[in-house]
Amino acid sequence: MNPIIELKNVSYRYPVGDHHVLKNISFTVEKGQFTAIIGNNGSGKTTLCNTIRGFIPHFYKGDIQGDVVVDGKNMADYQLGQLGEKIGYVFQNPFIQISGVKDTVFDEVAYGLENLGVEENEIRSRVEEILKLVKIEHLRDKKPFELSGGQRQRVALASIIVMDPDILVIDEPTSQLDPIGTEHVFDIIRLMKEKGKTILLVEHKMDLIAEYADAIIVLHDGEIVLQGPAREVFAHPDFPKYNIQYPHVTEVALQLQKEGIPLKFVPIRDQELADSIGWKPVKEVTP
Repeated sequence: MNPIIELKNVSYRYPVGDHHVLKNISFTVEKGQFTAIIGNNGSGKTTLCNTIRGFIPHFYKGDIQGDVVVDGKNMADYQLGQLGEKIGYVFQNPFIQISGVKDTVFDEVAYGLENLGVEENEIRSRVEEILKLVKIEHLRDKKPFELSGGQRQRVALASIIVMDPDILVIDEPTSQLDPIGTEHVFDIIRLMKEKGKTILLVEHKMDLIAEYADAIIVLHDGEIVLQGPAREVFAHPDFPKYNIQYPHVTEVALQLQKEGIPLKFVPIRDQELADSIGWKPVKEVTP
């Protein structure tokens, strides 16, 4: 067990709010773990991301109770600049992520490293590597604000990944993207998982959550109502109470179960369906 993020009984109320948006939140995230945060609109997902990222309490004041510990250090003891090197935050809206002060994609991706005072040759080397990694080297000389939504989201991810943070907090990165743009973004997230980054992702696309996430946290009205390994959460009898979409294959399997077909286990990925209901491939008959 090597927790890199730990929240202990965290509650939070915005300065002008009448009630707590987060209520007694407790969980740990192990180093290198991919954790998905899911829940309906208004459940507190973005506020939780802001708490983990340090925007609360460093930027948004309000009333916070409990402890947020990142890499063994309490959040209140960090400076925002220190957190920027340790935690990369990708906003839901890529328009917000683009700085607006750089004329090319290359310079936009390099901007954070410049602010850290990284030596010029190292900046060029790291930016070149990341442009290739996220497959946007062909956009290097384009103006960021002339890109499509999907292209901007990849630039936004590149500008965070190039900083090489240990933790990535990603808030609904595909909400404004088409299926192709979504696939490109998840290819990048998959690469980061393979590199051992700790990832916290807010996302509504349950098929992708089922494919990639190690663990799931379900938020409802500011509280954690379910948490654990992805398969256990999707198979939990209380999951339907919160009106969150299942992965499509899980929904099909559970409907088959209602029709009287027994399940060996609850499938969460498409390729698991046949095994879960005991179907065997039909052998080809040689004439």
